[in-house]
Amino acid sequence: MNRVLEVFVVFLRLGFTSFGGPVAHLAFFHDAFVKRLKWLDEETYSDTLALCQFLPGPGSSQLGFAIGYLRAGIPGAFAAFVGFTVPSAALMIGFGMGMLHISPDADAPWLQGLKIAVVVVVAKAVWGMAKQLCPDRSRITLAIACAVTMLALGIAWAQVAVIVIGGVFGAMIFRSKDDAPIPTKAAEIGKQESRLKSSFWLVLFFVMLIGLPSAANIFGWEEATFFSGFFQAGSLVFGGGHVILPLLRDFVVPNGWMTDDAFMAGYGAAQAMPGPLFTIAAYLGTVAQDAPFGGIVGGIVALLAIFVPSWLLVLGALPFWKRMRGNPVFAAALKGANAAVVGILIAALYQPVWLAGIREPRHFIIGLILFGLVMFWKLPPWASVILAAGLGYGILGLT
Repeated sequence: MNRVLEVFVVFLRLGFTSFGGPVAHLAFFHDAFVKRLKWLDEETYSDTLALCQFLPGPGSSQLGFAIGYLRAGIPGAFAAFVGFTVPSAALMIGFGMGMLHISPDADAPWLQGLKIAVVVVVAKAVWGMAKQLCPDRSRITLAIACAVTMLALGIAWAQVAVIVIGGVFGAMIFRSKDDAPIPTKAAEIGKQESRLKSSFWLVLFFVMLIGLPSAANIFGWEEATFFSGFFQAGSLVFGGGHVILPLLRDFVVPNGWMTDDAFMAGYGAAQAMPGPLFTIAAYLGTVAQDAPFGGIVGGIVALLAIFVPSWLLVLGALPFWKRMRGNPVFAAALKGANAAVVGILIAALYQPVWLAGIREPRHFIIGLILFGLVMFWKLPPWASVILAAGLGYGILGLT
């Protein structure tokens, strides 16, 4: 079988079956590409995963893109993206079209249930990321300080500055002898693409990051505003899909393209889908009202805009990764930046997630039941979303 077609088929199967969010996706990828298909060895997989966790954007989608690239070049990378992303994106666009036709009441019990489900899913993400990325008092303290800063400023876009500050603190206080360079067979990972070409991808990324909003402001192009908003969200978010929540909300809601309730409903529905959480962009583009794009076209444009940064960054960073990762100062800065990401997610758990989802004791009761089932009885996220809608209807709608 042609390698590009082979990549597409494997990732399409994963796109239909990979429920559970980024952590589960990484387990699926390891099982498929290291253990079963043996496309990568353990060291190459670990090194590529480390790169994708360092870069802003959707970590599991970037890893899939990188695996496709290592297997079949740039065509393989895009085959992996299409296969892994299209199932979830199509479902989210379909959900968005349904929301446009149904136009549910903002206080609809099942809709409130979805918002409660978002509280539970984000709380679980905070718990898991804090255990992994803040294993000591220093990093926990830094995470709390970053959360306080985010809530005090009240601006979602401040998270970039918070992450930079976290990295600076990390470089100063988290450096240890364990951060010494480690030889790895994955040193060959970047030789498939010349550094000159890789530099081109990085330059193109920064040109688009700066140029798109500038063009929108100078020439008043609403289309550029729409595209650049999703592009910037995909460019500046660290820590995976849940951290992007405040960025996207602060882009689409203040512009009057949708209500907070419609936004949170889409975020809740995204938890029940396979594949990457970033496909919420397809839903947001679909339901956007009075935007330059909308419906199916808006969903596709938003989807592409939010993923383009990850493509450019992966293609641009692969050849330089080993040198960067082997630097002990950089490794220490990465610890601080990761702690800052936890702080950002803590802030997002409160605003907008908690304030939108928990507004009375009955909401808290549903959330507490779901949290126990998800955290300690290992209820899958997709099942928790369906159950949340049912509990919302049963407890809130019939009482």
